[in-house]
Amino acid sequence: MSRYTGPKIKISRRLGNLPGLTRKISKKISPAGEHGQQLKKQSEYALRLKEKQKLKFNYGLNEKQLLNNIKIAKKIKGPTGIILLQMLEMRLDNIIFRFGLAPTIPASRQLVNHKHIIVNNEILSICSYQCRPGDTIKIKQKTSSINLIKNFIKSSKFNNIPNHLELQKNKLIAKVNNIIERDCVSLQVNELLIVEYYSNK
Repeated sequence: MSRYTGPKIKISRRLGNLPGLTRKISKKISPAGEHGQQLKKQSEYALRLKEKQKLKFNYGLNEKQLLNNIKIAKKIKGPTGIILLQMLEMRLDNIIFRFGLAPTIPASRQLVNHKHIIVNNEILSICSYQCRPGDTIKIKQKTSSINLIKNFIKSSKFNNIPNHLELQKNKLIAKVNNIIERDCVSLQVNELLIVEYYSNK
């Protein structure tokens, strides 16, 4: 399945607040769909699927990418759910978003794809690059790149940069200090249900 490019507000109405997907907030209270609110209690499978969909849409992954990340997380010592969240949070596109250099993860992915971002003095165009403690992220010294980032910062509503990140706004230099802690993940999600969803895959 390819990456979702349809109406983002519809997804956020169905799944809840997804800060990485869109900053828009719907004025409608009922969930998206022909019949609005759910008439019956959701099954355990439906609850697991919903949590998985939150992760998928918030971080902009397709099904294959998410499954590959799950397989990698299972091989690492520690709670699989937390390790999975840490892996997704430490992706380059998400790190740029958490710094406030882009309004959403799709916007930060575009910055990376268009080669506006420099990591450790090298231009990177790989959105899935796993940032590590000590990595330094800079903006390409080009007028168009700098102006684009400055406009994003001015319009950004997410000024609370997590403790594991450090940003010098004047110089547009960002640094990754540590691996993110579970409490600093902005997405409200139950990672245990996601691990259960993929337990037989």
